[in-house]
Amino acid sequence: MELFKPGKVYDFMGMRRFWIILSASLVVISTILVWVPGPNYGTDFRGGTELEVAFTKAISSNGVREAVTGAGFSDPDVVEVKDDKNPNRFLIRVQEVSVVDDASKDALRKSLCLTDDPTKAASDACPANARATEVKFSAGGDKISARYDTDPDVATIKKQVESVPNMKLRVSPTNPQVINPRDHRVEVQLQSKGDQLMDGMRQKLGADTVPEHALRVEWVGPKAGKQLRDSARNSVAIAIVFIMLYLAFRFDLRFAPGVVLACIHDAMVVIGVFIALHKEITLSTIAAVLTIVGYSMNDTVVVYDRIRENLGKYRGRTFRDVINLSVSETLSRTVLTSGATMLSVLAFFIWGTGIIKDFALAMVVGIIAGTYSSIYVAAPLTEWIDARMSKPTDMKRRLQARPSA
Repeated sequence: MELFKPGKVYDFMGMRRFWIILSASLVVISTILVWVPGPNYGTDFRGGTELEVAFTKAISSNGVREAVTGAGFSDPDVVEVKDDKNPNRFLIRVQEVSVVDDASKDALRKSLCLTDDPTKAASDACPANARATEVKFSAGGDKISARYDTDPDVATIKKQVESVPNMKLRVSPTNPQVINPRDHRVEVQLQSKGDQLMDGMRQKLGADTVPEHALRVEWVGPKAGKQLRDSARNSVAIAIVFIMLYLAFRFDLRFAPGVVLACIHDAMVVIGVFIALHKEITLSTIAAVLTIVGYSMNDTVVVYDRIRENLGKYRGRTFRDVINLSVSETLSRTVLTSGATMLSVLAFFIWGTGIIKDFALAMVVGIIAGTYSSIYVAAPLTEWIDARMSKPTDMKRRLQARPSA
């Protein structure tokens, strides 16, 4: 069953001026929003610690924010998560991470009596079974690995670590713990920023309100966040470059810029919508943008393939007429495909939560933008390039040629 009347040719290029102005306005607005107020980067890109906590009693966002600030954390982000199973569920983000700075590392090495001379005589402050010969710190800064030449004294090692300012051990009966008796290796688990935040809220709000453990704890260092942000930007740029090369190879050079411009348009519209709605831009958002770029390119290639086919079939028609005919012939397929995809994505957007809901929002906006950009962004640009690349004699010969059946 045809969705539209078979054989009817719609004048899409006659309406291109309105859609081009609309698309250009959306891209300009999105570009301005990127600078002012700027993207709301998630923990993936800006670094920090993120906790998801289900409180046992009803509490407001302001109450959680005051408790986090009172625990010694500055500028926290508190977002209430709608969940029927956990009605008091909140997402808490702070800028602090659990990385041990260089000064604390030096103090810990000194406190653990780190020495490269195992024959050195032991003193009362550094007994033989509490002199480390090797000390390593985890990337997250919440674990210390120390090696000894003899069976280590765990109780003394615990006192050595706690003697360093701001060093708190995670409460556990097996902390510190000998993890390799043969190498006399000891692992000491420090309190992470997530543990410190939970303890601070427990002191402010009470143990009957704050649970013993958070539902989820994640952290990303500032350097890692910057690297992820740069890698995400480069991945989108590289994908668009390879798309342009692929289309230039498959069709010809005049087709490639239209697809690239359409892909940039779709990506900017999605990012602009996220900034306008104060949504976080995370790695999931970048994954959605890359998915949209591929989806938009696929839809544009279908239209381009029909245009190329009709250029050889209807040699007596202008390029504009060929575009109108080709888009009209593929319109039913485009609407059915986009509509079916939209229905499945809308289900995730309506009933999904958290990251899934944001991913579905990006896909919904991207499908809408990608569907009409294939018609009103890529095709008009291709027509404009063709008009300037074609010689007058070639155009005259095409118009005077006899159309085929």
